Amino acid sequence: MNKIVREHYPIEKLPEDLREGMEGPYVQVIVTTEPPASKHKPLTYAEIRARVKPRGTTTEEAVARIRELRDEWGD
Repeated sequence: MNKIVREHYPIEKLPEDLREGMEGPYVQVIVTTEPPASKHKPLTYAEIRARVKPRGTTTEEAVARIRELRDEWGD
């Protein structure tokens, strides 16, 4: 988000509809810009999981391998 602040901005430079109800020769003008709305909606957890490639190792295989490595160092 960007913000532009102009102090002592001449009222006569403002559009007519913004001048209504203002008094004095100068005003403070603050213009804030917002980033454009994203065209893409966030992915759901299910969509993310569907895009992830299978690892090729089951949880049981991974646990067995870790136990083997641990047992090698247990001697």
